Amino acid sequence: MNHNTLVLALYDSGCVQFGEFKLKSGLISPIYIDLRLLASHPEVLRQAAQAMATTVRARDLLFDRLAAVPYAGLPIGIALSLELNRPLVYPRKEIKDYGTGRAIEGTFQPGETVLLVDDLITKGHSKIEALAPLLAAGLVVRDILVLIDREQGGAEELALAGYRLHSVLRLSELLDELASAGRLPRSQVREVMQWIQQSR
Repeated sequence: MNHNTLVLALYDSGCVQFGEFKLKSGLISPIYIDLRLLASHPEVLRQAAQAMATTVRARDLLFDRLAAVPYAGLPIGIALSLELNRPLVYPRKEIKDYGTGRAIEGTFQPGETVLLVDDLITKGHSKIEALAPLLAAGLVVRDILVLIDREQGGAEELALAGYRLHSVLRLSELLDELASAGRLPRSQVREVMQWIQQSR
């Protein structure tokens, strides 16, 4: 898989933006990665899923089914499910008080292993929160797969909790590809990476 093609496609589709953006943490970031937009760009979504499938195969990850994190991870999880021909489940953000009242949508058996799939990682705590309903249902999670690692301590945080992070792209690689393609000045790459280091 040619990652520079994927990086340029992510940039051209608006999934990677530069400016001043307030993050959930309250920090002001010089970069914003919005992979929810992938649902509106099926060809880029397909490229992302193919790259993630390549990572799954290269690292020989073993699992019974995928588990996607709503909401941003769900389109990616579905695309990856189709690419790998593997079943998918997903924990609900809100449990319905009608119908089946399930906490997890899809079919599974307790004791099965799931590969948790999401769009990106900043810190590890949001992934650990997303795992809680899966673990409560008796599923086993060892590996977490994301498209982009923002390199702000998420991998280390997950490792301390006993989980392995796998990413297609690290933010530094993405920025380097954009600079090499002339889409971003090297000075801006240094500015963003300096901010990343300071905000770890």
